[in-house]
Amino acid sequence: MLDVRQAKALLARGWFTLAACVFLLEAMALGGCTKKEEPVLPAEVIPDVDTVPAGCAFLKREIILPGEILPYQDVPVYPKISGFIDKILVDRGSIVKKGQLLVKLVAPELSAQEQEAEARALEARGKVEEAKKRLASARALKLEAQAKTDADDATYMRLRSASLTPGVVAENDVHVAEKTVEADRQMVNSRHEMVKAAQAQVRSASDSEEAALQAVHNVKDLESYLVITAPYDGVITERNMHEGSLAYPPSGPGLYPPMLRIKENSLLRIVIPVPEIAVGDVPAGSSINFSVSAYPGRIFTGTVARIAHSLDVKTRTMPVELNYFNPGWLIAPGMFPEVRWPMRRNYPTLFVPSSAVAVSLEKPFVIRVRNGVTQWVDVKRGQTMGNRQEIFGDLDPEDQVVLRASDEIGNGIKVNVHPSSADSTDRLAPDALGDPSIKMRQTR
Repeated sequence: MLDVRQAKALLARGWFTLAACVFLLEAMALGGCTKKEEPVLPAEVIPDVDTVPAGCAFLKREIILPGEILPYQDVPVYPKISGFIDKILVDRGSIVKKGQLLVKLVAPELSAQEQEAEARALEARGKVEEAKKRLASARALKLEAQAKTDADDATYMRLRSASLTPGVVAENDVHVAEKTVEADRQMVNSRHEMVKAAQAQVRSASDSEEAALQAVHNVKDLESYLVITAPYDGVITERNMHEGSLAYPPSGPGLYPPMLRIKENSLLRIVIPVPEIAVGDVPAGSSINFSVSAYPGRIFTGTVARIAHSLDVKTRTMPVELNYFNPGWLIAPGMFPEVRWPMRRNYPTLFVPSSAVAVSLEKPFVIRVRNGVTQWVDVKRGQTMGNRQEIFGDLDPEDQVVLRASDEIGNGIKVNVHPSSADSTDRLAPDALGDPSIKMRQTR
C-alpha cells in the first residue's frame, strides 16, 4: 500500500488523475489514523549535584552588642551634719583632685558645744589633781602609821625579852606595849583603806576626764564635717545648692538632690548584657573593641574586668564589665557604645556553606552523598562565620554534602557528584581552619 509520500510523488509525475489522487490520499489518511504505534520509554535521568566537604574550624567572629558607659565611681555629696553653706568652691564641670576643698559649712552651735566640752574637761582635770593629792596624803599617813607600828613593835619585843628575867620589867609594861602594837597595826590597816579609797577616787576622776576629753574630740570631729573635700580625682557633674543655703543630711535615700555629684571619668565601666549563646570562652583580661557615635570611625579598646557568672532569668543575658582608661576624657558616661563582642569556641566544630543547609517542616538538614547516593542528615544550626554555617549532627569532616541543598533532592536517590570549588567568599578564613583529622564533639 502506498504511503502519503509516495502518492504525492506519483501525483507530481502526472500518473493519476486529480480525483484518483484525492481518493487515494483520503484512504491513506484513514489508514494512517488507524495505525497503532508502540510507546518509546524515556531513559533514566540521574541528577547532577555539586558537593563540598564539611569543613572543620574554630568559631571566630564578632557580634555587635549594645552597652552602657558608667563612671568607675559615682558619689553624691551630702553633708553629714546640718549647717549653712559658707563657701562652695566648685561648679558643674569643675575638675577636682583628691582632697581638694569643695564646700565649707558653718554651724555656730558646734562652737558652743566645743567650749562647753572643753570646760567640762578642764573641771575633770582639776578633780583628778585633787584626788591625786588626797591619795598622796593617805599614803603619807599610812607610812607614818607603819613607822610608829614598827617602833612600838620593837619596844614590845625588847620588854618581852627583858621580862624573862624576874624583877627587871613590870608585867604591866609588857602588856601595855603589846596593846600599843595592836593599836598601831589597826591604824596601819585604816590608813591602807584610805589609800585604796583615794586610788579609786583618782581612777574615777581620770575616767571622767577621759570622757570629757572624748566629748571635746567628738565635737571637733563634727566640726571637721563642716569641711567637705573630694574623695578622689574626678569631675563635678551636678551642683544643686549655693552659698547661704541650709544643708542637712538626708533622713532617707533620694529625699532631695545632693549638694554636689562627683564622678571618676579617668576610668570607665562599660557594662554589656551578653546573650547566653555568647558568654563562653571570653576570659577576664581579654581585649574588647567598641565604638561610640560621637567619634565615628574610631575604635576604642577595653579590658574584660568583671564577669557576673550568673544570667538574668528575665533577659537571659549575663552582665560583663569592661575597664576603659579614658585618656583625655574623650568618652563620657552615658554615651551609647556598640561593643564588638567576640564569639569563640575553644574546640573545633563543623562548618558548611549556608546554602548546604535546607529546612523541611522546620527541621534543618544537610544532604550527604555516599557512594553516589543521597542521605538526609538532621543537624542543629550554630553560629555563622562569613558565608559558612556551623552545624552539629552525625557528620564527619571528610563527608561530602550537597552545596545547594533542597527538599527537591530526594533522600536515597542516585546522583552524579561534581566536587565544587566554592568561591572564596564561601571558604573559611585560613586562620580559622582546624585540623580536619580531629574528631568533632557533636550534638546529635
